[in-house]
Amino acid sequence: MAINPELQGKTYPATEPYSVGREKIREFARAVKATHSSHFDVDAARALGYTDLVAPPTFAIIVAQRAEALMVEDPTSGIDFSRVVHADERFTHHRPIVAGDELVATLTVDAVRAMGGGAFVTSRAEIETVSGEKVATTLSSLLVRGEDQ
Repeated sequence: MAINPELQGKTYPATEPYSVGREKIREFARAVKATHSSHFDVDAARALGYTDLVAPPTFAIIVAQRAEALMVEDPTSGIDFSRVVHADERFTHHRPIVAGDELVATLTVDAVRAMGGGAFVTSRAEIETVSGEKVATTLSSLLVRGEDQ
């Protein structure tokens, strides 16, 4: 099945809230080898003016990929995840993510471009708190290889 070109412009509803916990931040920081004390020690984070532990900047990918999964799992998209190569990810932070945040993401497909037998799909996830405060915007590009690739 080819990528559905009508996917371009589609917006998926907000994800279920994601609770940012202290241990999730610590685990992520260890995984990406972020060593700043504000990721591990509440007092160190508060001394810098944060309300709680602050997440490394790439932590936003956790919430963004939950939204992106809605697109990938959409049976009308034509995306076969076994053929996906993650090409690019960019973050714009409106404010830091901290422990205690309840985050949701809304995904919009900005572009679908045919490439040979496959397609290049660019999407944007707007991450906000459940009360509507903007937290981050992620731009993601997926290369979906064609059947013959």
